[in-house]
Amino acid sequence: MIGQILENSIKEALTAIGVKDEKIWKIELEHPEEFSNGDYSSNIAMVLAKKLAQNPRELAEKIVEKINVDKLAEILKVEVAGPGFINFYLSAKFFEGKTKEIVKLGKKAGQNKNLKGQKVIVEYTDPNPFKEFHIGHLMSNAIGEAVSRIIEANGAKVKRACYQGDVGLHVAKTIWAIKKLPGDFKKLMTVQQLGRSYAEGAGAYESDEKAKQEIVEINTKLYDRSDKEINAIYDIGRKLSLEYFEDVYKILGTKFDYKFFERDTGPFGKKIIEKNIENGIFEKSEGAVVFKGERYGLHTRVFINSKGLPTYEAKDLGLSKIKYDKFKYDKSIVITGNEINDYFKVLLKVMSLIFPDLASKTFHVSHGMLRLPEGKMSSRTGDVITAVSLIERIKAEVANKILDKDMSDNEKEQITEKVAVGALKYSVLKQVTGKDIIFDFDKSISFEGDSGPYLQYSYARAKSILRKAKEEKVKANFKKLNSEITELEKSLYRFPEIVERAGKDYSPNYIATYLIQTASIFNSFYAEGKIVNKKDENSPYKIALTTAFSIIMENGLELLGIKVMEKM
Repeated sequence: MIGQILENSIKEALTAIGVKDEKIWKIELEHPEEFSNGDYSSNIAMVLAKKLAQNPRELAEKIVEKINVDKLAEILKVEVAGPGFINFYLSAKFFEGKTKEIVKLGKKAGQNKNLKGQKVIVEYTDPNPFKEFHIGHLMSNAIGEAVSRIIEANGAKVKRACYQGDVGLHVAKTIWAIKKLPGDFKKLMTVQQLGRSYAEGAGAYESDEKAKQEIVEINTKLYDRSDKEINAIYDIGRKLSLEYFEDVYKILGTKFDYKFFERDTGPFGKKIIEKNIENGIFEKSEGAVVFKGERYGLHTRVFINSKGLPTYEAKDLGLSKIKYDKFKYDKSIVITGNEINDYFKVLLKVMSLIFPDLASKTFHVSHGMLRLPEGKMSSRTGDVITAVSLIERIKAEVANKILDKDMSDNEKEQITEKVAVGALKYSVLKQVTGKDIIFDFDKSISFEGDSGPYLQYSYARAKSILRKAKEEKVKANFKKLNSEITELEKSLYRFPEIVERAGKDYSPNYIATYLIQTASIFNSFYAEGKIVNKKDENSPYKIALTTAFSIIMENGLELLGIKVMEKM
């Protein structure tokens, strides 16, 4: 790796000028914000100057002088900038080689083996049957799928998991309302009706004491399956929900390896709780079993309620062991909304007391809320923005932009769906995970600027250029005839570093930002002059560079879960 080569050159220079104490060396390399300031920069001279009581710029000049004595083929020049920064400019030969390497690697460009041998399970999306798949689930899905793909690109074996609440009060509230529907519930039940019934049941639970008691009773019967009518409603509703979720996953490009359900984790979690009452981890309180989090600077949570039923906490605790029994993971990443951050801290503390090894392997990644300009939503009140309705709304907006395109209805449908989902995913993934997002329709579906469609269009433009090159029989060549290197080569080269960083931090936004910057550079490169030109002796290299760009763009969008199109 070039970073290691540059670091070694600095070490050798330090030794040569008499700075031999390696304990005080702390060599860090980073990319300057502007390409004009070099490809790599180090502040080592400023770090050491204080310790050596020397002028930082003078020390930097001594280091650079020694580096230039043993000039490396990869380095074009080394300069001192400002108060003592050492800026490295890499050679045209180096970048030509990297461009060729990208094309040779193809779909593997950007991948590494840093996590080879590691097994990682990523849990995300987690929609609950008997409630609709809303835009909050979209947020979790986009982030979770991207994180899964990025970790895979870093060499790990990844399993995707979805955990769904198929028992609990939310189910009881829905069934209570369905029981009150006039006519045969089997003919009336739809996914939309489940959503409406949940909102009705939730409202009654809060405002009507009699209804609340009836719902609590239904909840108890759900666990022991003691009521035929309730069982019938439950079985139909659960099946409807899960089939509906599968349709949404197909649109979003997600396929889960494991699906876990609270009906299975609840009984197991309850047994774990009961085994740990006598040792003081849990204690009984007013008929319930609780964990006193205050002892650890947290808060008290109920793990078994007064009806003897396991709560979410008990179910999640059971899930951690069930997941490990299913897939012996080295790391378990759980992606949820940040409204349960405090809850998860308690859960991790309990895990550390009961399953310390699993707790050390579990990492919680929380995200903010996705909102439309209209404001917040609530499935409890029925004010829900579903995933499908949002995607359809975006598709309608996109379709208006391509009405004049010469394409069949089927082609138009495929393109609008890919663009709509790409717009939505990019809007989520470009943000730092944890921040709330207000979805801006105009900006998100724009084919210019900071948007998913802009990236898809940039890729399609590159593929169009390559088709033209093939038609005109101008073949790619990796030998650059003039010595000038463009910003495009320099940006493409950095992709593997971005993938590595995104994998370490579970942060897809690094890749999203990188792709936008690189696409902008490519489009400027495109605007500077014809790429396919038989009379231009540099045209073969420009075509090779365009090929490399299309590969990096496709690979990067793939990591974000965004589909590409060769024509738009």
